[in-house]
Amino acid sequence: MPLSNAGRSMRFVRQFDCHEAAIRAYVRRLIPSRIDADDVVQEVAVVLWEKLDDFDEEGNFRSWAFSIARFKALAWIRDKGRQNMVLDMDVVSTLADEAERDESDLERQRHALRSCLKKLPAEQRRLVANAYHRDARMEDLAASSGRSAAGFYQWLYRTRQILLECIQRQLASEANK
Repeated sequence: MPLSNAGRSMRFVRQFDCHEAAIRAYVRRLIPSRIDADDVVQEVAVVLWEKLDDFDEEGNFRSWAFSIARFKALAWIRDKGRQNMVLDMDVVSTLADEAERDESDLERQRHALRSCLKKLPAEQRRLVANAYHRDARMEDLAASSGRSAAGFYQWLYRTRQILLECIQRQLASEANK
């Protein structure tokens, strides 16, 4: 039974929301500037939406989105190449292939990170998340945590080490299953 427009919209939003971080990470590996990568991801979203009726419901949305992201990124690089970009298209194509191969490992790492972050106390989780926010000012975060800037950087370093060890243990545990 064909989906209504509302059902179609909800299907797209759910799928895109689920895979947006991976799509963005994939594009960021191919496009040097965060702003340009954001523009390419927006173009990818538009194409995905426009071609949603062509997507097989039983298919892999992430793979489909990656193939569109790849073409959009390569088109962006080709267009920038006319403006004396440095990388050859063959190099970029190789990078795209490697990014696709690495994606499953990266997704497992992201999943492990989310799991490990949940193990931190809420206040620690909030501070870590805020430290990686695009507009973060470490001095403000340090003050809000009651630490000096140097003390906050040290705390953040130790917290990242704790998260790294947790991620490594979780990935090792998954590998032994």
